[in-house]
Amino acid sequence: MSQDPKRGHFAKEKGEIILREHEFDGIQEFDQKLPNWWLFTFFAAIVFFVSFWFFYYATPWSTSPQEVINNQIIAIQEAKLADLARTVAALDDSKLVHSKEWKDQIPAGEAIFVKNCVQCHAEDLSAMKMDPILGKKVSAGGRSLTDHVWEHGGKPMDLFNLINNGTPAGKSGFNGTKMEAWGQKLSPVDIASVVAYIISKVPEDFKDIPATAPAPTPEPAK
Repeated sequence: MSQDPKRGHFAKEKGEIILREHEFDGIQEFDQKLPNWWLFTFFAAIVFFVSFWFFYYATPWSTSPQEVINNQIIAIQEAKLADLARTVAALDDSKLVHSKEWKDQIPAGEAIFVKNCVQCHAEDLSAMKMDPILGKKVSAGGRSLTDHVWEHGGKPMDLFNLINNGTPAGKSGFNGTKMEAWGQKLSPVDIASVVAYIISKVPEDFKDIPATAPAPTPEPAK
């Protein structure tokens, strides 16, 4: 079909074939009118994008992904603090040393210790590990838990707080290395179980902790 130069280069009728005048390497470009359904979809997408952008970024009615993540982190931290408060309220030095509840947790505490603590304190808690090259034991880097020296307090709850919170602020740590706050990775029950396990390995260090008499069982109402 011949092209009418007065009409320009744009198809006006259905089925009409229009080619642009320019040509590159023998290739010409069609200049057909786009279908109405395609134009409707295109402009609807633009309207949707502008409306969504305005609603999402310019109004207080939506929550950004960053805010969602921050809220989730806050909720997790609040749940962990509540769990810690409940566990600490049910703990004391005497229970960690003498109660059957925590003696029963010693195997669990050992498993947690082996998984997380032997790298620095060694499996026997001596902080000495065998070097296969030197053929002798060398420092694992952490503090010995069997030398009967408790720099940050030698009571069970002192150990609990040390493991939970890490090396106290203002302290340089052992040989300049501070212990991390394991409360960020372990639950309060896990930490208490580790303390029970440590106590079981050096019971002589905690023999002076008095046993608390169990509360009397209330009589049933008559």
